[in-house]
Amino acid sequence: MTSTASTIPGQRLRLRRAAGVGGAVIAGLAVWVVAVPVLGIELTRSDGGLVGPGAVVVAGLIAGLGGWGLLALLERRVAPPRVVWTAIAGTVLVLSLAGPFAQTASAAAAAALAAMHVAVGTVVIAALGPTAGRGGEAGLRS
Repeated sequence: MTSTASTIPGQRLRLRRAAGVGGAVIAGLAVWVVAVPVLGIELTRSDGGLVGPGAVVVAGLIAGLGGWGLLALLERRVAPPRVVWTAIAGTVLVLSLAGPFAQTASAAAAAALAAMHVAVGTVVIAALGPTAGRGGEAGLRS
């Protein structure tokens, strides 16, 4: 049986999606922990600033909550929302990879930040996509 927003009760759906957002934050932090304290990579931006765990948490929250918001909007407007949302989310993930390579001071930092983007994006897509409803409930007429 496939889980969809139409078959998952409201509170349980919100909890599953919130867990997905939390998982995205944890995935980003896990990559940061491996890259910085374990491997000793200095995540320096081209402007000289450092990417710390706080920035990783905020970025993960923005990605997760943004994905959740877009999915909720698409569920009201399009059918099938999961297909459209996944295409948009995948495109955003690929486009986001330009940032680490354009704004970091070293190849190691770029690779570590790209890995964070992929980890966060993968968790968001894998966790939120399956929760999508059938979509179009409000119809395209509204």
